[in-house]
Amino acid sequence: MIFYSSVQLILVAAAVIPAVALMIYVYKADKLEKEPTVLLWRLILQGIISTALAVFTERIGAQVLSRMVNPRSLLYQILFYFLVVGLSEEGFKFLLLKRRTWDSPYFNCRFDGIVYAVFVSMGFALWENIDYVVMYGLETAFVRALTAVPGHACFGVFMGAWYGLAKSHERRGHPEYCRTSLILSVVCPVLLHGLYDLIATLDNGSLSLVFIGFIAVMFVAAYRTVKKMSAQDRYF
Repeated sequence: MIFYSSVQLILVAAAVIPAVALMIYVYKADKLEKEPTVLLWRLILQGIISTALAVFTERIGAQVLSRMVNPRSLLYQILFYFLVVGLSEEGFKFLLLKRRTWDSPYFNCRFDGIVYAVFVSMGFALWENIDYVVMYGLETAFVRALTAVPGHACFGVFMGAWYGLAKSHERRGHPEYCRTSLILSVVCPVLLHGLYDLIATLDNGSLSLVFIGFIAVMFVAAYRTVKKMSAQDRYF
């Protein structure tokens, strides 16, 4: 019993550590004004809640889609990963992110958008990762630590970059630009998420290289976005 409990703790730690490390990195990149700890914990909780909501809508979406399109077809996979999985997961992240932070008095810098979105995304990835790792073991923890968890962080970075820009436009009195940026803060991560899942699913010798190339480019782009926006951050 003690051995079983120890193994479970190791698996949970392996699932949690990558997400925590990425949250610490983004938190430290916030140079102007650190966000309140209570708010960040609440954003992690919002990410966990979005996991449960996404699972529910994905199950319904898969059932509806399978009645309209052959589940074995490429069209089904494209629609499933972009419209069902990508839109469900990134859509709920965005809705809970906006609900918790849009009117917050602490949202006073553009980089805050990245911090908030990444913490929500890491809450999602953390809970999802625990589920996968407990079911499939340490090998899964290693693979997801290099792919899925940083992938969710990247989706959060791009969501947050547009989200912070939207808030900036609102403060400057540009509602049309604000709406466009808010739309892009959902569309951009949905497209990246859908493409990520689709390439990972269509896995063969050549596509494995395509997948590695895709995540490498996405990781580098997200890293540069964080560095650039951290260095150029200003109060609204």
